[in-house]
Amino acid sequence: SVPTPTTGQGTGTNKDPIARKLRLRRGKQGHEEADSDQAKILKGMKDIAKDKNKRTLEEVKAESLKPKRWDESLEKPPLDYSELFEEDAGQTTGLTIWEIENFLPNQVDEVAHGKFYEGDCYIVLKTSFDDSGNLTWQIYFWIGEKATLDKRACSAIHAVNLRNFLGAECRTIREEQGDESEEFLHLFPNDIVYIEGGRTSSGFFTVEDTTYVTRLYRVHAAGTSGIHLEPVTVCAESLDPRFVFVLDQGLKIFMWYGKKAKNTFKSKARLVAEKINKNERKNKAEIIMEVYNEESSEFWRAIGEESGEPPEDPIIEYVSDDFTIMPPRLYQVQLGMGYLELPQVEVAHNKLNHNLLNSRNVYILDCYLDLFVWFGKKSTRLVRAAAVKLSQELFSMIERPSHALVTRVQEGTETQIFKAKFSGWDEVIAVDFTRTAESVQKTGADLTKWAKQQETKADLAALFTPRQPSMSITEAQQLMDDWNEDLEAMESFVLEGKKFVRLPEEELGHFYSKDCYVFLCRYWIPVEGDDDEEEESPPPEDDFQCIVYFWQGRDAGNMGWLTFTFTLQKKFKALFGENLEVVRTHQQQENFKFLAHFKRKMIIHLGKRKEQRPANSSPPVELYHLRANGGPLCTRLVQIKPDSSNLNSEFCYILKVPFDKEDESGIVYLWIGSKANPDEVRLAEEIAEEIFNNPWITLQVINEGEEPDNFFWVGLGGRKPYEQNADFMQYTRLFRCSNEKGYFTVSEKCSDFCQDDLADDDIMILDNGEHVFLWLGSRCSEVEIKLAYKSAQVYIQHMRVKQPERPRKLFLTLKNKESRRFTKCFHGWGEHKRPPE
Repeated sequence: SVPTPTTGQGTGTNKDPIARKLRLRRGKQGHEEADSDQAKILKGMKDIAKDKNKRTLEEVKAESLKPKRWDESLEKPPLDYSELFEEDAGQTTGLTIWEIENFLPNQVDEVAHGKFYEGDCYIVLKTSFDDSGNLTWQIYFWIGEKATLDKRACSAIHAVNLRNFLGAECRTIREEQGDESEEFLHLFPNDIVYIEGGRTSSGFFTVEDTTYVTRLYRVHAAGTSGIHLEPVTVCAESLDPRFVFVLDQGLKIFMWYGKKAKNTFKSKARLVAEKINKNERKNKAEIIMEVYNEESSEFWRAIGEESGEPPEDPIIEYVSDDFTIMPPRLYQVQLGMGYLELPQVEVAHNKLNHNLLNSRNVYILDCYLDLFVWFGKKSTRLVRAAAVKLSQELFSMIERPSHALVTRVQEGTETQIFKAKFSGWDEVIAVDFTRTAESVQKTGADLTKWAKQQETKADLAALFTPRQPSMSITEAQQLMDDWNEDLEAMESFVLEGKKFVRLPEEELGHFYSKDCYVFLCRYWIPVEGDDDEEEESPPPEDDFQCIVYFWQGRDAGNMGWLTFTFTLQKKFKALFGENLEVVRTHQQQENFKFLAHFKRKMIIHLGKRKEQRPANSSPPVELYHLRANGGPLCTRLVQIKPDSSNLNSEFCYILKVPFDKEDESGIVYLWIGSKANPDEVRLAEEIAEEIFNNPWITLQVINEGEEPDNFFWVGLGGRKPYEQNADFMQYTRLFRCSNEKGYFTVSEKCSDFCQDDLADDDIMILDNGEHVFLWLGSRCSEVEIKLAYKSAQVYIQHMRVKQPERPRKLFLTLKNKESRRFTKCFHGWGEHKRPPE
């Protein structure tokens, strides 16, 4: 049985409703007291928080008074990427390409994908799905070789903007023309194509060519030794046979000499033109001499005769004998109390001196036909603006001829015409060509003593030394054997893009004119020991030498040398220390030791190694000329222009005529001149068999006179006359004339000279056995020209005594205008190097 609970006595107190109410009432009061306590606590906490916030605000306010650092004040600009890229960009798989135009990306049509302009920059986006089905992106920015700075910068910036727009986590990858990564190239189904030029315009302001105002000046005497250039109307009627005239067209300055003009004025006017060319035209102007009744048609057209013929009316004397130069007036522009002032500057003895010009001021020089506004370097902008306005009003206040001009001049860049208005400012030296030795001797002067005092030191000894004899084949072979025996190892590198890579062994000896090569050569140095020393003694440790040859093609830039000095040279220096020697050599200027390592089989190609040809273009015809300058050791096979006029009966040539566009099949001719050296014939056969060892290429050895018409003459552009002998090889000598040592010297180049030995700022004398050429560099001085001309005459007279059977004639040759008689003396003659811009 289950016991049931009972309410027995002793188990608990009886229920009391009154007591229960009292308990409830006491509980309610306790809760109210607890709530009151909690409210007090909360209020205290709020007060503390307010005090803390107040102190924090005061501290922030105090800190905000401190100046912020530059990087703290930078704020990220709010960009609306929808203004740069389309909404659906990167939302579909495939390639999307933008080109940079005027600082902004512009989407490229799909048909143009893979075709890049060398002057442009592009952003390339590759969109695809990953394994989980999410979109993933690859972002590249491609930079053209000739792209402007704004396009390069914007392509990098907008590539990052594209990444932010897509929310991608990939990095942006830089690709440069000619040095693209394999991943980038794999984006395109076909090979990428480079197109010359640029399709889009730069966002920068472009500098336009300077425009020149054609002006004609008549030369007058000014003061005791100066000259004055009087502006006249540009027309034939302004010419006067008693004066010298200067016609300034900007890049052409014509000097017109009247038949009665004084020689002193001719000399001074020429010097003024030279200074205008040097200081104002950066030596780009051409100074042309025009003599009365022998003027060129170019001169007459420049002066206004459209037919290029002299005017029907004769040139007459019309300038009055009483002509006087209008005195110039110099004004200073000043700001008065709310108005402009233009006081005239007092000039002592009516002679302007350039010391009157103050850098803090602006001046107006009124010469009637010329009005100059001169701005000092420290002058204020307000005064400058006022001077421009005043000059226009002053110019129009009086009636002036139509050829009058207002010219603005900045301090430090004053024109020669402006300087001529001031006495003693860059004055032209007076040269009197009218005095003769007889007229000076009549004055009682001792001309012999004077001549000794004025005698200029000159060193012409090189002109009288005999020609260096050619090296024999036996001597050359002995040198090659000795140097190659000392050579323990040679490692070769070639510049590809921005880094040097190892040169494949089959390419050793092949050089390209647009590339740079590095050869690390380790030589064994035999150390002679003492006789008493035991045979088993260990050899010394420093019995080797390392020479690094840096070879630079004549069409290669200097970036290769900079890359080498900051990469390989540092590594080699760390490895070999003091045993390392670096030799920089240029194409066809190599030393004998370097040439010896290629055993007379040095081949120089035109262009760049692995150069990409334009799509659908045929491979070019290649012609190589084998020649030794000064001896067999200096033998090279150099690629030249494929033209039959370049052949010579005393040499061997290799002609490659391709059949297809892939350059895989073709025919190679080894052309042997009828008077060729048998040793060079043997060498040419060996080289032809080595470099054209290809089953798809046919090699044919043909003698002179046995040439087939179908491919040989067609490949050379048709049959043309060519030289039958090379006697000049026995007589060629090249001399350099220079005054860089402080006096005039003539030095001889070695017999292995080349085109790049023609120094642009010097004068060269070339003897080919029949003619003596005086070659003028574009930056040579007049003093050097005169002294070199005399030296060439002395050399010709000397050679008439030494070789009476070969009289020489003197010819003048200018750069870029050399004749075939001159260029044939140089192996592999081509276009002159262009100086960097």
